[in-house]
Amino acid sequence: MTPQISPSSTSDTPARVSASNPVPGPAPGRFSRLPQLAGRSFIPLGLFARLPLAMLTMGTLTLVTSVSGSFAAGGTAAGAVGIGSALGAPLLGSLADWSGQRPILLLSAVLNTLAVLALVLTANATAAAGDFPLAVLAVAFAAGATSPQVGPLARVRWMSLTGNADGTAPPSDPARDLDTALSYESTADEVTFVLGPALVGILASLVAPWLPLALAAALTITLVPGFAVHPTHRAVPAARRSPGRSRRAGGPAKLPWVVALPVFAMGCMGTFFGSTQAALSAFAAGLAGTEIAGLLYAVMGLSSAAAALSVAYWPRRAGLPLRWVLCAVLMAALAVLLLVPSSLPTMAAVLLLLGLPVGPVMVTVFAVGGRVAPAGRLGTVMTALASGIVAGTALGSSVGGQLAQLYGPGAAFLVPVGAAVTLALLGGGAAVVLRRKD
Repeated sequence: MTPQISPSSTSDTPARVSASNPVPGPAPGRFSRLPQLAGRSFIPLGLFARLPLAMLTMGTLTLVTSVSGSFAAGGTAAGAVGIGSALGAPLLGSLADWSGQRPILLLSAVLNTLAVLALVLTANATAAAGDFPLAVLAVAFAAGATSPQVGPLARVRWMSLTGNADGTAPPSDPARDLDTALSYESTADEVTFVLGPALVGILASLVAPWLPLALAAALTITLVPGFAVHPTHRAVPAARRSPGRSRRAGGPAKLPWVVALPVFAMGCMGTFFGSTQAALSAFAAGLAGTEIAGLLYAVMGLSSAAAALSVAYWPRRAGLPLRWVLCAVLMAALAVLLLVPSSLPTMAAVLLLLGLPVGPVMVTVFAVGGRVAPAGRLGTVMTALASGIVAGTALGSSVGGQLAQLYGPGAAFLVPVGAAVTLALLGGGAAVVLRRKD
């Protein structure tokens, strides 16, 4: 049973987390319900507390490349951040499930701040020494591995607040509330992962290459603790303190094999993102320079974010699996159009269309992950989904970059097509699994 959070006069206190604490008054709009569910401060905290993670990879790439004068060194250090994040996120999620979100977020905030500052100091010491020691890779890996998983753990809180985590049925429509919350979360991810690299570029070019990482550390140590201690953390009880758990009970419930479906799906999403970025870099290089690729990619991010918000208003009669399959098939069809443009405006138009099914697919896959996650393991599953995106992005960037180097951008654009087709097939598997579960 999800514990109640007693209402108070402060706007930071969630209005309810169970059916016994109804929200009085007329039914609010769908997105206006979110502050009532979680408190007004939760949304800005959850948004800006994930910004340091969005700045970390690009900030590392920029700093190490600047101080070493080597693109290879910068790329290797950024890759170490990605590997660390992909491996560390599920571990942090599992610890949050077992011990509660608050202590794990507080600990990761402190460790990550120290790791990022160590990365800045080590990279600048490398410049003075004139070499590229393994210490830079080690601290880059540590910075990625300790990154606070604000986005995934925020989704866990929404699932509890809407009654999805424990089967309760709060007032209004819990399924609609969850769709709305997950739509917002996917949009928040898109916004921060567009804003983060842009902020890195502005600060590094106008002030100094180390400033973006220093700012990321400052944001982590100030905003993540605020997110950690926000009253919504009480909506997600630690597994070791859950009511009814016997003293002889073992660790958290084992993850069923069906969890692999949404995790692999997020791997496909990451592959789609990474290969598209690499192919766009090659495409832009032949027209106006590789720096334009980031702006082109941002076009897809904007339409994806807007479409993710719209999911809150979609009819739910078709169900999650059909929504997954249809959006993924549309992704694959629109991805084929990437082979057509020969100019920047045409490519921008294609990317604007391509982003429309991307956001809804991410919202849907996260919702399916919540459906198949066993009790007490939501944090593990949500962080595993986030890790799937990170690992897939690295894979897509590598494969797409190699194909672009050997055969040109046209060959690289085939990778996102294949990733979207695989995503649709995984949606078909999810349809079978969810039908049996229901």
